[in-house]
Amino acid sequence: MMQGWIRKGLRIAVMTAIGFVIMSLVLVLLFRVVPVFGSMVMAERKVQAWLSGETLTVEQQWQPWPRLSDHAKLAVIAAEDQRFPDHRGFDLEQIHKAWEASRNGGRLRGASTITQQTAKNLFLWSGRSWVRKGLEAWFALLIETLWPKQRILEVYLNIVEWDKGVFGLEAAAQHYFNVPASELTEMQASRLAAVLPNPREWHAARPGPYVENRSLWIRQQMRNLGAGYLERL
Repeated sequence: MMQGWIRKGLRIAVMTAIGFVIMSLVLVLLFRVVPVFGSMVMAERKVQAWLSGETLTVEQQWQPWPRLSDHAKLAVIAAEDQRFPDHRGFDLEQIHKAWEASRNGGRLRGASTITQQTAKNLFLWSGRSWVRKGLEAWFALLIETLWPKQRILEVYLNIVEWDKGVFGLEAAAQHYFNVPASELTEMQASRLAAVLPNPREWHAARPGPYVENRSLWIRQQMRNLGAGYLERL
């Protein structure tokens, strides 16, 4: 009797795993070509607001690659993941540096790539559990395998959170600077990139000293990378 239950449980587990793999493959292939008008993070923010008795209006407008400012593309790469064109979803060099810093008594800092952040924002929930990190790695691997680099950055820029209820570059550009995403200047783009680590607390249009210094550093990094950097994607 016990062996029968074990076999049945294993069968269910295997079928569940196969179903999950097929579903995740279908979703990733679908979003390779279909504009993304929502994400799990957007849904999570709506639920959090509802549980708190608040009403949250989500602003997000999909814009294709040509309508996204090159300044913003380069600024986000400079701020978040300068090895983006070269890695396959995981920056092992940065992971090693983060691990070494934590071993030497420093704070364990993040080493997530743009690919990992895209996977997390699009498919998963917030948090730091090992289950979520494992799922993030799985979806990041699928995205890197099935999407070109331009598509990864395009989706990321269209779904990333930039303020309470503000998602995507078009909504952020309008929200902070009253311009479309295609017309963002280098300074505006660098300030938007500067607030990404804490977008619901920092303000891109009225930056404090830390955000202003970070945006200056980002502009320096953008110039170091060079305008031709985006041609590598």
